[in-house]
Amino acid sequence: MSDNPIKKDPRLDRSGLSDERLQEVHSILLREKPEPKEGDTPLPLFILGFVTAVIFAGIIYFVHYRGGLETGFHKAALIYDERYDPTKAGVAGQETKVDPVAQGKLLFQTCAACHQATGIGVPGVYPPLAGSEWVTGGDERVVRIMLQGLTGPLKVEGKDYNGNMPAFGPGGGYNLSDEKIAYVISYIRQEWGNKAAEITTDKVKEIREKGDVGRVKPWSFEELEAIK
Repeated sequence: MSDNPIKKDPRLDRSGLSDERLQEVHSILLREKPEPKEGDTPLPLFILGFVTAVIFAGIIYFVHYRGGLETGFHKAALIYDERYDPTKAGVAGQETKVDPVAQGKLLFQTCAACHQATGIGVPGVYPPLAGSEWVTGGDERVVRIMLQGLTGPLKVEGKDYNGNMPAFGPGGGYNLSDEKIAYVISYIRQEWGNKAAEITTDKVKEIREKGDVGRVKPWSFEELEAIK
């Protein structure tokens, strides 16, 4: 009978091997690494625990250091206003004091389409609010302009303009309350270097009720010039 043509692995042939040689062969086999296998390797538990702890710590940090962030458009937007102080904001169940100038800045976004965010207006069309005597002067004119609007040519700081101003008061296109009109006027009277005093809601209501209740016609330059 012929020998097996398949050559035997000499490491597996224990015949004639001494104990020392046998231990050496076993050591060689133990050092050999298993063949790599396809498939996903499970994430070690200590890494999974570490990632979970980091996420949890981040949530706690946000809750404690959220800078007074609250839900609601107006409250959240005020955080990015330089006049807003979150340390003075009220807590649930307590009345929060409203900053009329900061509120007016939010409402002025509609007005900025014409008068620009810088308050310089558009030459020949929309007059400037920055440094304007119509803004920083008496209360009567600026409140009426906001309530019923303004139409026709006018002159501001010696320059001519001819752009229509819509009515923002009750019954107008924007239908703002006396309170919100007071906010807007307070803002433009203290922005861009203007130094006039704020306007109160009661003052707006007082001027509106001086024979102007129900008026829908916008003011003209000549009518406002006659108001002192």
